[in-house]
Amino acid sequence: MRFAVNSLLFSGSMTKDDLKLLERVKTLGFDMFEATPVDPELFPAKELRKRAEELELGLNANFALPLHANSISPDPENRKASIELSKKVIDLCVEAGVQIYCGANYAAWGYLPGHRRSDDEWKWGVDCFHAIGEYAAGSSLILAVETLNRFESHYLNTAADAVAFIEAVGLPNCRVHLDTFHLLREENNIGDAIRATGDHMAYFHACGSHRGIAGQDMVPWDQTFQALKDIGYDYCIGVESFNSELEALAKLVCIWRDFASSPDELAGESLAFLKAKTKEYLA
Repeated sequence: MRFAVNSLLFSGSMTKDDLKLLERVKTLGFDMFEATPVDPELFPAKELRKRAEELELGLNANFALPLHANSISPDPENRKASIELSKKVIDLCVEAGVQIYCGANYAAWGYLPGHRRSDDEWKWGVDCFHAIGEYAAGSSLILAVETLNRFESHYLNTAADAVAFIEAVGLPNCRVHLDTFHLLREENNIGDAIRATGDHMAYFHACGSHRGIAGQDMVPWDQTFQALKDIGYDYCIGVESFNSELEALAKLVCIWRDFASSPDELAGESLAFLKAKTKEYLA
């Protein structure tokens, strides 16, 4: 099992100036770096690949579609923009040597139209994701859709939603990404949700229920790791939290307090806990 940490725990950007984060992450004991191309135009794909190879770090990428490029918008131009932006991010991922492109990469993050997911939205989302999945098919990149809680999206809230979506897309390079932060808010039983996802699972985020230190929270960790064992998951466990000192980012993700004395402490203590649980259940 490998372990990753998201760049947004340390920085609100991902530019050449942020390449120093890779050494910091390596020093903390992580095997992989999960980069967020906040501004794709400034994302240093080539340099990121070079530095990751030098440090022997694997790379994943997490991206959320913005409202102006929403694949489930009733505006066809907006849906078209989602495909074009997604293709650009996919190109960057391939150039950087990213393994998993995950997150809210299938519909605009924060888009809440005030109704349940409609049949039209389902079709629009599936069609758009199929298009970008086909675009990425010539590479080794895996596209993984992340379920989100109801306060961030109305589209894919549960593991069952994500599995149905991926089965509708019907491409082998399109799979599922689960996150304990969201699972805790939407599932009746986290273990059952993981088991129901099964072979569709490409990537897993093990995050504190409050986005703080994993293990110092309310996630049923024994149940979670038993389920990961049951499905034979052995790729990578990611830590995703956000830097409360970055005002613009904190406002977006509604973090109003510190969960640790520093990002390094949050990342390091989470990693120690997750490695211990991995040894207990998955070794």
